[in-house]
Amino acid sequence: MHNASVITMLTLSGLGEMANHRLLLFVLTFLCYCVIWLVNVTIIVTIIIDKNLHGPMYIFLCTLCINSLYGTAGFYPKFLKDILSTAQVISLTGCLAQGFVLHSSACADFSFLALMAYDRYVAICRPLSYHSVMTKRKIIIFVFFAWLIPLYLVFMGSITTPTSGFCGSHIPKVYCVNYLVHNIACTVSLAKVIIPAFNYTFYFCHFLLIFWSYLYLIKTCKTSKEGRRKFMQTCVPHLVCLLTVTGCLLFDLLYMRFGSKEISQNLRNFMAIEFLLIPPIANPIIYGFKLTKIRNRIFQYVSGIVSQ
Repeated sequence: MHNASVITMLTLSGLGEMANHRLLLFVLTFLCYCVIWLVNVTIIVTIIIDKNLHGPMYIFLCTLCINSLYGTAGFYPKFLKDILSTAQVISLTGCLAQGFVLHSSACADFSFLALMAYDRYVAICRPLSYHSVMTKRKIIIFVFFAWLIPLYLVFMGSITTPTSGFCGSHIPKVYCVNYLVHNIACTVSLAKVIIPAFNYTFYFCHFLLIFWSYLYLIKTCKTSKEGRRKFMQTCVPHLVCLLTVTGCLLFDLLYMRFGSKEISQNLRNFMAIEFLLIPPIANPIIYGFKLTKIRNRIFQYVSGIVSQ
């Protein structure tokens, strides 16, 4: 602890090799952020204004899109500012806040994807009891806890993150995560191991729930042509979104802990931000084009605007 110092500002790395292409990077990042807002807001507004889309599956999709906007808002505005700045710095409070938003958004994604898997399981495997199981009251409760539990778990991780006694101020990433803040602390915190281990175990149980749901879904759907049609129409988009989110998050988490430092900085940057780039764009597009009701409603709105 004799090397510890009082640090209020942290330095984010990652943009050094892009110094000569800042304008191009800013334009591309800004366009990506605009696309994220466009596709997600389109799905959200379409579901909200069309009463025929107020079913459980569409409500869960709407909350998934809202969560994408919430998570990306914790990264893109700061990243766009950093691109045009000569020094990429962030206050300790801002770093913890950014980590909280990004962590809670990623956890909430799994919560909503688990709810969507459960909804498809009840709809296809237990169709006669669907309306008694997925009532409006239960949907509200499901959505409430799908938000509350990730916020609580990540909040517990954030309040146990060191706020003093740092032996460095360098965060080797283009955004803040609690794990890296723990790494620059002079002392090793037990919370660094226990809380992430609990959170990973908790969301691994989400994965098991989804896996169990799909076992029954596949078993049920393969027995009839109508079942296979329902699976292709509503389950395949969910499965693609699940694999996209899981793959991007695992790629970043595993690289952050075990990745080689010999990889170029640009490639490391892409691996770090891919879960903030691919799922927020891919998820609403996949659902928007695959789900007939949403696709038809969007085409109606677009054609109505063009004809005016």
